[in-house]
Amino acid sequence: MRGCPVVTDTAGRPLGPGPGASATGEGLVRRHRRRWLRGSALGGAGLLLAAGGAGWAVYAKLNGNITADEAAAAELARYERERPTALVRGALNVLLIGSDTRSGDGNGKYGRDLGTERSDTTILLHLAADRASATAVSLPRDLMVDVPGCHRADGSRSEPVFSMFNHAFQVGGSACTIRTVEKLTGVRVDHHMVVDFSGFKEMVDAVDGVAVCLKEPIDDKAAKLRLPAGRVTLDGEQALGYVRARKSLGDGSDTERMERQQRFLGAFADKAQSNGVLLNPAKLYPVLDAATSSLTTDPELASLRGLYQLVRGLRDIPTEHVQFLTVPRKSYGYDANRDQLVEPEAERLFGRLRTDQPVTVTRDPSQEIPGKSTEKGGRGGTSPAPTFSGNTAAERSCA
Repeated sequence: MRGCPVVTDTAGRPLGPGPGASATGEGLVRRHRRRWLRGSALGGAGLLLAAGGAGWAVYAKLNGNITADEAAAAELARYERERPTALVRGALNVLLIGSDTRSGDGNGKYGRDLGTERSDTTILLHLAADRASATAVSLPRDLMVDVPGCHRADGSRSEPVFSMFNHAFQVGGSACTIRTVEKLTGVRVDHHMVVDFSGFKEMVDAVDGVAVCLKEPIDDKAAKLRLPAGRVTLDGEQALGYVRARKSLGDGSDTERMERQQRFLGAFADKAQSNGVLLNPAKLYPVLDAATSSLTTDPELASLRGLYQLVRGLRDIPTEHVQFLTVPRKSYGYDANRDQLVEPEAERLFGRLRTDQPVTVTRDPSQEIPGKSTEKGGRGGTSPAPTFSGNTAAERSCA
């Protein structure tokens, strides 16, 4: 039988199959290889699309969790002229508000929902312009302050009043709280976040609990908290009771409670960093889901992009430069159950936050240095920067 003719080019090189070639030979192999490569490319593209789709779905879910506080933004815009001016470009001041709302899933067990919220915890977080330090200042809920007239949820307006600090949130929500803080401190609040009880618990559970060390056992029925002395890892429910308990821990003061909250936040930040949460998507997602689901923020922060821009400035700050302190305060002269600012120390602190100057903290009250409102001294040069009672995130409560 004759073989298939061989077609050659002008140099004698074959252009087609040689003798004996068939449909199952080299040509078929080439066609099969092309189909396999095309199929692999389509399959790879499909996997990329699926991964991209899953990534987009996660992003959309987390992004959609956050509630934008449009009402507060509108209220603050009405009073823009009376608000303080930011003095240092790049420095940021974020007001963190822990709401004691009883509405929402899981919050009802902490009391009846009376249709109002109060600021159970309020912290003014200052991020230095160079992002080399962060200072968190707790504001006592019982601090006596001037609360401006504010827009209520029912559309009416309250009258200006001298009252406890947490009255501002109860009357006019976050906008009224921000205006009260700005009036009190002269510090421009750039952003704000409101987190509720459930969100706090879920974030603690998402990092597999946070360790604290207790000098003595705790048995607080009101806080539903019963813990042994020594090192204890608190889950979300226990952590909430621990940071909210007042009568059964320490001296029963709100100041001691705020210091406990500060130490716990430092321990939480340290756990998140040391446990690889920030670098592990599988661990980070539950934290982000819990955090975003419980957050109400100003519109600029109400997205993952906005939160990322904020967190990006925090990630490289050493824990020893993340400081916690309570505004200088003492018992109010007319009511021992209320607080008032200690002056001029409080104004010195606020002045340093306004001008983005360093703040130094110590856990030893005997080392506190009142200092001056400015570091410029007389002929002797400069006076020492004021030192305030507080702690840093690097200080372990179990050390």
